[in-house]
Amino acid sequence: MADYDSVTLYKIRRLVSELENVKGRGTELISLYVPPNRPIYDVMNTLREEYSTASNIKSDTTRNHVQEALTKIMQRIKLYKKPPQNGLAMFCGAIPKPGKDVEEFVLYEIEPPRPVPTFLYRCDDHFQVDILKDMLRETEVVGILSLDSSEASFGVLSGNSLQIVENITSGVGGKHRQGGQSARRFERLREVELNDFFKRVAEHATKIFIEQYQVRKLIISGPGPSKEEFYKQGYLDYRLQNVVIGVVDTSYAGDEGVRETLERAADLLRDVRLLEERRLVEEFLGEASRPDGLAVYGLRNVIGALLAGAAETVLVSEDLNMRRLEFVCNKCGNVVERFVEYREEPAALADGSQARCPSCGATSWSYRSMDIVDYLEEKAHESGARVEIISSATEHGQMFKSFGGIGALLRYRTQ
Repeated sequence: MADYDSVTLYKIRRLVSELENVKGRGTELISLYVPPNRPIYDVMNTLREEYSTASNIKSDTTRNHVQEALTKIMQRIKLYKKPPQNGLAMFCGAIPKPGKDVEEFVLYEIEPPRPVPTFLYRCDDHFQVDILKDMLRETEVVGILSLDSSEASFGVLSGNSLQIVENITSGVGGKHRQGGQSARRFERLREVELNDFFKRVAEHATKIFIEQYQVRKLIISGPGPSKEEFYKQGYLDYRLQNVVIGVVDTSYAGDEGVRETLERAADLLRDVRLLEERRLVEEFLGEASRPDGLAVYGLRNVIGALLAGAAETVLVSEDLNMRRLEFVCNKCGNVVERFVEYREEPAALADGSQARCPSCGATSWSYRSMDIVDYLEEKAHESGARVEIISSATEHGQMFKSFGGIGALLRYRTQ
């Protein structure tokens, strides 16, 4: 998924969420998955066979809808000489309009973030989105093991999520011997205790990083020499030993050590989304805290900065859930815009369509509705800015939400 920016992934996730809730009036919604190595002529042959088979459907409405959906899909497939790099996912069918006894044909065409694993044609009363959902899950799972002689913590980093799975303590005594023991005897006992602890750490690592999470990379961290002893003396399962990408010095072990590893191992984790989001939010917070800082927040301020060409990077919380409504007077062309939450859209459209135009007094309107991210991306493209989606599941994401879930880093201040 590294080739897909945060906005593209946001749009695919948003579409999957919408498609999950779609129900057809019958088995007439078509889902098609085409792997990257599937010849287009082979796909077309399958679709033609399905079109022929659909002629046997008894219901006139269902038969017509299925054949029309197949025709639309075949028209799109013909435009390809071969499938895209990751293959293709297509969803087509007649969707009932809310509150009305009419249906609207839709066709969605997606190049997934990863290669489509298998060919699938399915005609059902709902769209088959599970394959696409699986491809959206982050596979670049990184394990973080932070330890010293007293404790060890096991963290799992996936995309924009860091989870501390477990912490265990060693029970190993300190380096200073108790009274009545010879220095040599004390040292031998401590070595035995440390050896047992390292074996226990390795067992937990196998359980968590192989059996539970199947990590692709592993970072070992901690203060002092314990981490080096653990790594170099081969306590780890060979499958984990082979995916260690670095041993990192930190000031702490345990849970704090796992979090500190994110900062200390930034070069090793360059492609992990969580670090990029953290950097963006920290830069935004730093600028927003200064009286003359190069940051603004709040929807109107961000849009103003975009329209003025002053915004360089727009940050949007993934669950902002807003839409821009644009009403255009059919008589004089006057434009009125409103920004509303998703759940408020039906009421806002009803109110807007009945309102009088402030310019000419007419009550005839055309309207356009857009997801706020689509609108911001459109304006950002015009000024050479970029839009970044910030996860709400992280600590930094929650901090960013306290600014209304939308902000911008500026090229320069406009006032």
